[in-house]
Amino acid sequence: MIVGSVSADSESLTISSVARMAAMDKDFPRGGVQRNPTEEKVKRSVDNENLFKMHHDDVKKKQKNKKESIPVEAKKQKTKNSGTLQTNQRIKAQRLSLKELNVGMLLLGCVKEVNDFELVIGLPQGLTGYVSLTNICDAYTKSLREQIDEELSEDLVVLSDLYSPGMVIRCAVYELGKTNSNHHSLKLSINPKDVNKALSPEALQAGMLLSGCVSSVEEHGYLVDIGVKATKAFLSHMKTQEFIKSRNRGMPLRVGQYLTALVESVKNDGRIAQLSICRTDVAAATATEDQKWSLSNLLPGLIIRAEIQKVDSCGLILQFNSGLSGTVDVLHLDPRRARTYRPGQQVKACVLYVQPETKAVHLTLRPAFLHPGAMLQEPSPHGIGKIFEQCTVRSYYKGAGVIFQLDDGTFAYSPKSHLSGTAMSFDPKDFSEGSRHRCRVIDHSPMEQMALVSLRKSILDAQFLKYQDVKLGQLVEGKVTSLESYGMHVKLTDHIQGLVPRTHLSDIPLKHPEKLYSVGNLVKCRVLMVNSETKKLTLTLKNTLVGSKLSVITQYKEAVPKQLAHGYIVSVKPYGCIVCFYGDVRGLVPQHKLSTQPIPFPEKVFYVGQVVKVIVLKCDPTQKKLLLSMKTTQKVGTDADESSMYQTGKIVDVEVLAKVENGLKVSILPQRAPAFLPTVHLSDYVSNCQLLAERLQKGDILSNVMCLSQAHGQIILCRKAAVIAFAKQAQLPKDVLELQVGMQMPGFVKNIMTYGVFVEFPHGLYGLAPKAAMSDKFVTNIEDHFVVGQTVVAKVTNLDEEKKRVLLTLKVSECGSGEEDDESLALLSQYCGELEFVRTLMSSRDSPVAVSLSRLATGQRLQLVVSRVEGDGTIYFTGTQVTKLTVTASRYHQEGVSLSPGQQCTAVVVFVDLLSSIVHVSVRQELLNADVKKLKGISQHPAVVQFVTQDVAVVSLAGTSKLLLVPVTFHLNDTFHFDSEKLFVGQTISVLLHTAGVEHHGIPLAARGRKKHRSVKRERQMSEEEDLTPVVQHALYVGNVVSGTVKSVQPNCLLIKLEGGVTGFVHVSEIDDHVPVGSFPTTKLKVGNVETAKVIGGREVKSHRFLPITHPNFSMTIPVLTLRPSKLSGDCELMFQSEDLADQLKSYKPGQVLTCYVSKYNHTRKCLVVEVTPVISGSVELLLMSQKIKHLKFPKKHFQTGRALTAKVIGPDTMNNCLSLSLTGLCSLDEGSITLGIIKKVTPHLGVTIQLPFGKNGQVGLCDIADSYKESQFEELTPGHIVRCRVISNDEHELAVSLRNSRVYPENESSISDPEITSAKDLQKGQLLRGYVKAVRESGVLVSLSSSVLGRVLFDYVSDHFVKDHGIFMRNIPKGKLVTVKVLSVKGEVELSLLPQDTGAPDVLSKSGLPLKQSKMLSNAEGTVSKTFKRKRRGSESEQISSKKLKTSRKQKNLEEAECGVEVYFHEEDSDTEVQQQPNPRKTQVPRLEVPLSFAWDVSLNTISPVTRKREDISSDSEEDEPEDSKAKVTKKEKELGKWQMEKELTKVEQQLMDPSRHPQSAEDFDRLVLSSPNSSILWTQYMAFHLHATEIEKARTVAERALKTISFREEQEKLNVWVALLNLENLYGTEESLMKVFERAVQYNEPLKVFQQLASIYTKSEKYKQADSLYNTMLKRFRQESTVWLNYATFLLKQGKTDCTSALLQRALKCLPQKEHVDIIAKFAQLEFRLGDTERAKAMFESMLNNYPKRTDLWSVYIDLMVKHGNQDEIRHLFERVIHLKLAPKKMKFFFKRYLEYEKKHGSEERVQDVKEKALKYVESTSLPVDS
Repeated sequence: MIVGSVSADSESLTISSVARMAAMDKDFPRGGVQRNPTEEKVKRSVDNENLFKMHHDDVKKKQKNKKESIPVEAKKQKTKNSGTLQTNQRIKAQRLSLKELNVGMLLLGCVKEVNDFELVIGLPQGLTGYVSLTNICDAYTKSLREQIDEELSEDLVVLSDLYSPGMVIRCAVYELGKTNSNHHSLKLSINPKDVNKALSPEALQAGMLLSGCVSSVEEHGYLVDIGVKATKAFLSHMKTQEFIKSRNRGMPLRVGQYLTALVESVKNDGRIAQLSICRTDVAAATATEDQKWSLSNLLPGLIIRAEIQKVDSCGLILQFNSGLSGTVDVLHLDPRRARTYRPGQQVKACVLYVQPETKAVHLTLRPAFLHPGAMLQEPSPHGIGKIFEQCTVRSYYKGAGVIFQLDDGTFAYSPKSHLSGTAMSFDPKDFSEGSRHRCRVIDHSPMEQMALVSLRKSILDAQFLKYQDVKLGQLVEGKVTSLESYGMHVKLTDHIQGLVPRTHLSDIPLKHPEKLYSVGNLVKCRVLMVNSETKKLTLTLKNTLVGSKLSVITQYKEAVPKQLAHGYIVSVKPYGCIVCFYGDVRGLVPQHKLSTQPIPFPEKVFYVGQVVKVIVLKCDPTQKKLLLSMKTTQKVGTDADESSMYQTGKIVDVEVLAKVENGLKVSILPQRAPAFLPTVHLSDYVSNCQLLAERLQKGDILSNVMCLSQAHGQIILCRKAAVIAFAKQAQLPKDVLELQVGMQMPGFVKNIMTYGVFVEFPHGLYGLAPKAAMSDKFVTNIEDHFVVGQTVVAKVTNLDEEKKRVLLTLKVSECGSGEEDDESLALLSQYCGELEFVRTLMSSRDSPVAVSLSRLATGQRLQLVVSRVEGDGTIYFTGTQVTKLTVTASRYHQEGVSLSPGQQCTAVVVFVDLLSSIVHVSVRQELLNADVKKLKGISQHPAVVQFVTQDVAVVSLAGTSKLLLVPVTFHLNDTFHFDSEKLFVGQTISVLLHTAGVEHHGIPLAARGRKKHRSVKRERQMSEEEDLTPVVQHALYVGNVVSGTVKSVQPNCLLIKLEGGVTGFVHVSEIDDHVPVGSFPTTKLKVGNVETAKVIGGREVKSHRFLPITHPNFSMTIPVLTLRPSKLSGDCELMFQSEDLADQLKSYKPGQVLTCYVSKYNHTRKCLVVEVTPVISGSVELLLMSQKIKHLKFPKKHFQTGRALTAKVIGPDTMNNCLSLSLTGLCSLDEGSITLGIIKKVTPHLGVTIQLPFGKNGQVGLCDIADSYKESQFEELTPGHIVRCRVISNDEHELAVSLRNSRVYPENESSISDPEITSAKDLQKGQLLRGYVKAVRESGVLVSLSSSVLGRVLFDYVSDHFVKDHGIFMRNIPKGKLVTVKVLSVKGEVELSLLPQDTGAPDVLSKSGLPLKQSKMLSNAEGTVSKTFKRKRRGSESEQISSKKLKTSRKQKNLEEAECGVEVYFHEEDSDTEVQQQPNPRKTQVPRLEVPLSFAWDVSLNTISPVTRKREDISSDSEEDEPEDSKAKVTKKEKELGKWQMEKELTKVEQQLMDPSRHPQSAEDFDRLVLSSPNSSILWTQYMAFHLHATEIEKARTVAERALKTISFREEQEKLNVWVALLNLENLYGTEESLMKVFERAVQYNEPLKVFQQLASIYTKSEKYKQADSLYNTMLKRFRQESTVWLNYATFLLKQGKTDCTSALLQRALKCLPQKEHVDIIAKFAQLEFRLGDTERAKAMFESMLNNYPKRTDLWSVYIDLMVKHGNQDEIRHLFERVIHLKLAPKKMKFFFKRYLEYEKKHGSEERVQDVKEKALKYVESTSLPVDS
């Protein structure tokens, strides 16, 4: 870019100029209190504003050795002058490079590309930067993380939805570095906090133009992040409507969207800003002086008003905003005013960037940047890679680069680094003005609006520059860069690199590739696959493929029968081999086609990667199916192979070999196959056909050419754009049988006869357009309409399949689209494009005439000299720009001007005839005036015709010199015009300008109005649409039997010609009584057949309505007839009844079966439109059209127009006034229904969401996807695919469906590895199953065994490894993991085991590295001890019982120690098995009971453990004492001693019972306690828990009922506690019905709200979130006036992560609660958001409240408390500063000052503490209060 420099004569400014600047500083102070400045201060102020001073202090110091005596006054004078703006300052061109960029530097850029993860930004001087996803804005980054964490991929907002190429944005340099390939990398940020970091709330003013990103969507608008701390910017919905319609495609703004906004107002010292993005407001915004912009905060993109100070060849120097200066590079001048700039001129400019070091401001004057918010257009029409042979140097800038003028008059820029290969070879003398060079386009610079070119030889000789240039099958050369285990990297160019997979390094597998290849080797490869979007290139080095001379198959449609090709095997199966070609085209070689000899085991003969030679047997491109054979020994002729490669419709590139009489001999690339391109097939325009045939030469390349036919071994080509476009969009018909009446397709005139025109189509099809069907006008001479070879669009009107004759119509009214303006503009654009192609060819010729002719364009002004004047008034000119060209001006174009030979004049080019080399000019004064009218988007103007050719006319807007191009014809068939319709020079017509963006060499293209040609509108719509003759009045009535001749046969109707010129209409449903399904009824009748029919109604001509016979206009209708035998012989029934159409639709009952006929397939609605009767139509949605997937993929192929189908009625479709039908037999989705569905969403750990018919969605669980479970079962399930599914349950909200083959195809026998489990009854103890992990929770691992059965694995049964923290399970066992489990119990809950010894599968924590448990060793030791006890006490039953109790107590003790008393189990059966070694049939296993930690019932359960321990002690004591009592007889003394001990024990027991601190140990203990304290709910709940530990659930219920009866009715809270305990009990161990019964009783006897809240809490703690949500909704309806209900529900939602629902809930609460509670409820919601939700939303809620209630100190106090916990220090201090500046009572202010001081003492420094004290003292002084210590 350009940087200012100080010239040597800096002393030229006088002292008066310094004084003037000092005065200006005085009048416009820069801040602070302005005092009388001294001379020194004036000098400093001026010096700071100098932007172009180059600091050469070091140079001046070196010059001091000259010891020149300079007077003091002169020194002062020099000092003063050195700081001011120099009027003679010279501009130095300086290129902005990466070296001059600094992190944080701000630049203006333009979006060039939008990728998935980054934006590509074009910067000034052709630099390119990249903006990552995370550098958009903080809100967008946060939104992305939340969506990724929640796996909401469907709702993910991608960059392409927010940004589009051409957007002008402000960006900041984020990081400067290098890539892995050692290229420079420039990372940018558009985050507002980086772009607007220099702004503060105090600096914000109304009128500023800022950039920001949408941070959140609110109810009345949007919050916009502008990067200014403590400032909330709001954008209302009203200010976004225009932007959404014009720029956002009608979509609302989304988080992360970039906006250029105008600050409308600023409130509260900059804390609140109101924005606007209206186009008019933003476009008119300018940066003014009162906005106080300075060099420190000047933003790119600001529009300023400046004055030109200096004009130089390198650019301009501008001054703006009271002395700030900036430079404008020549690349950024307005091209239209480049030579009109002068000093002192006022201009508008846009800031590009400010260099941080030199503080130089760089500006642009290009009009595209002077309208903020506008989109930039594509800078250059030239594609990347295009080479220009002769580019003229317009100007050379030392140190920067060269500006070239291209052949078409546009400009291009080449940086200095691209002017030569090396710095040594560069010579500036080679780039003198006017010199010519060869260059190549390498990129486009949107900021300079021009192409970037390079002169480097390496780039000029490069085969390709981008991945799009690389073609499949192409031979390329590259250099080996690295050898990896997976393959070899090959570098083709500096920016294109490919990979050779390991299997493609050679024809045979290589064990040591490094022996054959080394880094730096040059290799020749062939391109296998190219993905330009991901920039991935796959190559092959197989010698057979690289050197193959056979055809290259890159698409399925290129594979034709009998074609030979080389491919490589990618898979070997028992049934054959799969061979792959280029572009991943694959085909199957069946087993019997592998060789001439039988090969029973293909895998033993062939291997993956083997190159084979195959022949194509059959190919279906639509299905992508290819059948091959390796039996290539049969003879296949070379000519046949060559011709079969180029089937009709194939698009190829050709090279011109020679010109012949009627066309061109060409060769098809790259195979060089000879072909012929006729002259008439060069273009759709006859005039352009002759032009191209004349201007094309040997060696020219023509692209996008279609193979038309093959005759006598010669390939005939076609270059007609209309035919090629039709071939690309649809499959070309190959036979008359494939044609249908009503089909439209382009063709060309083959022959012209007196009775009509023969039209030829591809594949050799012909049709006749009779003379009457050639035009809407009366035709006398056919040759005046058409010529042989002319392109036309024909419509099939009649078919004779037996004789293979086709009748056509060429009428514009029937073949046109109805959009005449758009159609004519498209044709004109195509015509101009072909002319531009010819100009490009001519510009590269050696002929100076051709080169000069190619440079001229309509509207160009020339300096000419009159050569001669002919007798007819025509003037001929000469000139330097038109050497050897014929330049003429007709008499009309000389009006008002008198010219004589030798006179010089200025003329404007009207038209350039490239064929005859004649340039038509005009010297009319109105065309030479500079009065150019500004054109709007869509407008109509009068225009004067200036020149007319066969295809285009040049017109000028009336009264101006603005030229336009308009088409002469409206359609390809619009070939005949009356004399009154023909255009002539000087005629005034009306033109319609659609858009100013469609131009040809700067001349806009416009459509021509048809208002004057009223004769064209004489056609009758009804007669044309149905090919009827004009309606004749008739006297027919319903029931009349008539006879007539079939006039026209169409798929859905017949037209019969009756007597008297009347034409009747027969619907397809009225042809036969019995119509076979799948038949076409109208094909039975032929044109010319005589048929007997009966009148059943009448059809109105204009509206096509069916009228009753009582209608007065019935005699003017088209008679509707029937041919059905039943109606001809029986009584006639009225087709039209008086009732409404809706009533007729209701007469069809759901489930009714009827016959319908295909009308068309509607792509927009994705439904099949059918006709039932002449009046009733129907629609079939896509998923109800068939049960076969392939039918839905290609609906047009399987549902042809006129085909009869059997359908079942679903019901009336009132919206579309038709019937809703089904072709599959389904009328509703019931359980067991089989249907097709479309995969809508795939969630890996949950399942698949499927779109079903009738607008419903179905959910497929993990266990319902396949009959055999596998880890990666989502590989084949991608969104958009159609699958067959079965409904397994019908819920009102969502259907459960299954994809299992056993369910979907019940008639087939499927191998089921994992059977479907419908309920827990299907399970058996000890059974091994597989399932998917659903979740890991505190209670254990939940495993989904089916969609309805869920099992639990306790942590003790998960792994043999010792796990101290249960979080290890959550980290190591992911959701959706496939596991093998063993069923432990099926009573109650399904209990499972994952232990390896149970399942035989590896341990789920085998890779965790955790130590193993010692449980096995302990169990073995216990087994040994039990055996020893058995030997000693074999006969004692009491010993066995005591042993059993001991073992049971030990197990219970271990479990209680391990699980903190949470879970209690009953192991009686296990103990019996271990001790007695035999099963006990009398004992049954009791299900495990669980009392979780949440089951507290307002009391701790710590009283239970001591009871258990004492019972263990008693059992163990009795076990030890019993054997001693039975050893010998007891004496009398011992008996007395025993009695004494017993009394002592009884006394001890009595004392224990009297002890109040003693814990109860039995039911009797609890009975005594509740007798003494009957109203204590704690005792009753402990009593219930005691029974639960003994697994006595019924007893626990009985205790609860006793408590409810015993507790006094006055003790409401005590009773409520017991009710809560009973609810917990039923929730854990009861059913849903028992729980609801208890709940209903509790509501009757207690306050309902408390009971509801307690049950909701129980549901939440037990993780029954669905029931909790339903209960909360019930509470909101019943207790809507209670704020606690709303708060509890909000807490519940936030804990579930549903933060978005709380906003809607708050709005509902505000509508229901009284007005006085609104502030409190909002404050409490905000507190919940702080604790559980989004802190930013909480801050916004508090800020809104405080703005409305600034004196609510309680809100301030709560806000401060929350910010101290959740905010950062800057925000907290800002909040304290706000509150201490409020006008509150001194007592309240004292409170806040103390809070502020305490905070700073705890978190701040001594300086901050002192600052708070000073502020407090200042407040006290201002209020005149006594100072409190």
